Amino acid sequence: MMQSTHARRSRMLIAALLVGAGLAAPARAQDQSAATPPDTIYARKTVMDTISEKMDALEAASASDRKIDLGAAHEFADSISVLLMAFPHMFPAPTNLWKPDVDKDPAVDTYAAPEVWTKFSDFYKRAGDASKIAYNASRATGEAEFKTAVGALRNACDGCHAAYQKTD
Repeated sequence: MMQSTHARRSRMLIAALLVGAGLAAPARAQDQSAATPPDTIYARKTVMDTISEKMDALEAASASDRKIDLGAAHEFADSISVLLMAFPHMFPAPTNLWKPDVDKDPAVDTYAAPEVWTKFSDFYKRAGDASKIAYNASRATGEAEFKTAVGALRNACDGCHAAYQKTD
């Protein structure tokens, strides 16, 4: 099955983000001192913002009384799936920098709970499960199936945020 141009671009974007953040396998042997924890935190926040924007569009389409453009919705869901596959790899140990009760720079200070690192296998599994749900949404053949998948994806996202995201 031929990939869409958008899906190929999404995968290339993820690869570029991983290489740029010093997280891709080929970069492991190189000096990564330039990839500071704040740089990596900024990169993962950018990825999460992209996921959030696409999720907002999927939820708006699901809540609307208008006919859903499944082609466009599939592209957004596919992008979310790809980004969620890469997302847990953007949490190297040096980015475990959560500090409560301090003024935070929303761009480069983390809101990731320390449990991301102490329960990483669960965090990783949740991201993978959410990626599969998004993938299923990207392959939905009808509006009802699509809406069900988007609801399941929202639940997966909310559950992960509740477990692994600080709010103060």
